[in-house]
Amino acid sequence: MKDAYFIGIDVGGTKIAGALISAQGRILTRTKLSSPKNAHSSQVIRVIAGVIQEILEEKRVPRKAIKGIGIGIPGVVDATRKKIITTPNIGLSGVALGRILERRFHIKTLLENDVNLGTLGEKYFGVAKKARHVIGLFPGTGIGGGIIINNQLFSGAHGAAGELGHMTLRLNGPLCGCGHHGCLEALASRWAIERDIHKAVREGQKTIIKKLVKNKFGVIKSGVLKEALKRNDRTTKRILTEKSMVIGQACVSLRHIFDPEMIVLGGGLIEACGYFMLPIIKRSVASDRFFNKIEPCPVVASKLADDAVLLGAAALFKLVNAAP
Repeated sequence: MKDAYFIGIDVGGTKIAGALISAQGRILTRTKLSSPKNAHSSQVIRVIAGVIQEILEEKRVPRKAIKGIGIGIPGVVDATRKKIITTPNIGLSGVALGRILERRFHIKTLLENDVNLGTLGEKYFGVAKKARHVIGLFPGTGIGGGIIINNQLFSGAHGAAGELGHMTLRLNGPLCGCGHHGCLEALASRWAIERDIHKAVREGQKTIIKKLVKNKFGVIKSGVLKEALKRNDRTTKRILTEKSMVIGQACVSLRHIFDPEMIVLGGGLIEACGYFMLPIIKRSVASDRFFNKIEPCPVVASKLADDAVLLGAAALFKLVNAAP
């Protein structure tokens, strides 16, 4: 597949990004369109098709050289039937998106969970190239995960494996969006940090964040947290220290379950605040007494950042073609 090219699509709640990618993981061209809000599936499909069409009009690569379209979906995917089982905030639940796009473009199309693809991208083109067993943990607005065992993506019996953000770490902990209490996501995602900062302000604690958001004290983005850290904001540092320790605890548990060669941390929160959070997370993993006699498990930041899902979509075809 040396001369093959692929289209990678990353479907998100705010944007749908696409790229033309070589078999070696080089991005030749990229584009993106805004995700339609509260839209019917037909409108969302129209935007995805528009991104694909824009890439197909790239003249440097003949269309016959494009061997596949890989699509990352934030939700549960039935990869065999090329169907989306469920996806939050995007009107594609129950849609056989892969088959719809294959009929339209006559190009093989594969679907996969977006964080699975992010982990796969790091395995093939990023920081985890030499590892056969990899766990990906991507803290952002929520927390997603990906599992690679013996170079194979592990998606479970129903395509739903890797929902690492919804493992319970604290019984009777805060309510998560999934309906359970004490999930990793409810304890350490960006929305959990936002919730705790709001609580701290209500309790009278001082923070520069209100000034940074110009008193529009709703959503607190990762870039704002980064700036607050740079300005040595005590409330932000305290809360992010707590969240880093929770993520470290999760990494210890994941190591006990999977014994990976590497844990890759990605997502917007790590990209913005990893310089502060990673040392705390690494100390938590290094303090693990149970696995202290075996080779250390590196905990590393994603190398590919926003391109991880796009590149993972291309890597998906390498994985499929390598399967027995």
